[in-house]
Amino acid sequence: MSSRHGRQTPPTTQQNETCVTPNSPMQYVTDQRALEVLCLTLRQSSQLALDTEFVGEDTFIPRLELIQVATATTAAVIDFPAVQASGSLDAFWELICDAKIEKIVHAGRQDLDLFATHAGQIPKPFFDTQIAAAMVGYGAQVAYANLVQRLHGTKLTKAHTFTNWSARPLSDDQIAYALEDVEFLLSIHTHLQDRLSTLGRLEWVSEEFARLETAVGEKSREPQERYQRIRGWDTLKPKGAAVLRELAAWREAEARRRNVPRGRVMRDEVLLQLARHPPKSVHELRGLRGVHSSEVDRQGEQLLATITSALALPPSAWPEVPHERKPDPESIGIVELLQAVLKARAAEEGIAPTMLATSADLQTLVEAKQNRTALDVPILHGWRRQLAGDLLLQVLDGAVTITVDRTSGALRMTTGSSSKASS
Repeated sequence: MSSRHGRQTPPTTQQNETCVTPNSPMQYVTDQRALEVLCLTLRQSSQLALDTEFVGEDTFIPRLELIQVATATTAAVIDFPAVQASGSLDAFWELICDAKIEKIVHAGRQDLDLFATHAGQIPKPFFDTQIAAAMVGYGAQVAYANLVQRLHGTKLTKAHTFTNWSARPLSDDQIAYALEDVEFLLSIHTHLQDRLSTLGRLEWVSEEFARLETAVGEKSREPQERYQRIRGWDTLKPKGAAVLRELAAWREAEARRRNVPRGRVMRDEVLLQLARHPPKSVHELRGLRGVHSSEVDRQGEQLLATITSALALPPSAWPEVPHERKPDPESIGIVELLQAVLKARAAEEGIAPTMLATSADLQTLVEAKQNRTALDVPILHGWRRQLAGDLLLQVLDGAVTITVDRTSGALRMTTGSSSKASS
């Protein structure tokens, strides 16, 4: 479900023409037969604009409610529960997984997750307009509504921002509102594709789409790594981290089995408490704050078995816990210098600086250089290295002189006998 609203973005551009016009046929599809007829029409296009509406508060896997799809001549809302009740969506899943058809999404990670869950694979090839927009100067994580207003001069309605998409029947206004999320996607894609081509960044954006695909594909390997998302895990000793890892994996499987949110099984802070002070009996488990007696009745023995098994692991199987230490003042100053250089370079190239590196990335880079350890951060790979990574390494090696232009206040970076001004 793409967000319509978000951060404001920099430069203005001209309006683009191609979009699903108000006169395009609009369909509301509620059964398998109508879906199959729609798919025959959609197959005539080499591009599909896609979006979804889902409800994720009460289930482990978000409950898909609507699928919005558009070509240059057709727009439709597919009522997922209704079609599923009448048969299957196999024709649609086959369509969006067709490698000859490009899928256009905006901020599409959750959409791709859902499609991969139901279709059994990630729909490829795809083009994410939010990622592409960040690469041509519209800011990081720009909202769809902002792009529409900037490129088309159209302000999207907010009337149904908080609609409960699981409620039926849907009104004509709700269906029209949902369709707006795909109405302009194809024209936005055309504009961004042209900008990327002009700037020579088509390979860059392909690299980012591959990273997104990897991130979506790795979800199946996630359970054993889920513990690292629990705040405070890195304060545990390695043995405690091993317990937390196994408990988090147990919760993941249990939440998936029951199809309920993770916190409904057990909250993060309770898992952390169990890892820090592992109970030895059901009675002790029952006495812990935040552990519901119903959960103890249902899964107490299995919880204890999971903890016992984790405690029995040899040290070689314990997770590596990063040693938390405050960076020294000197490295903080160097990181701030690199941030200034990075922002100047990003401004010069018209790209969002957060697309290049985070402050944590820069801290890792500085510490690795100081300790002469292996350098492995995103800024040193692919297009990021080409754009700014090598420059940062030169700064760290003392091969670049940085001054401030008296007139403009811009940073000036001089390498050897050549100089480059960044604004």
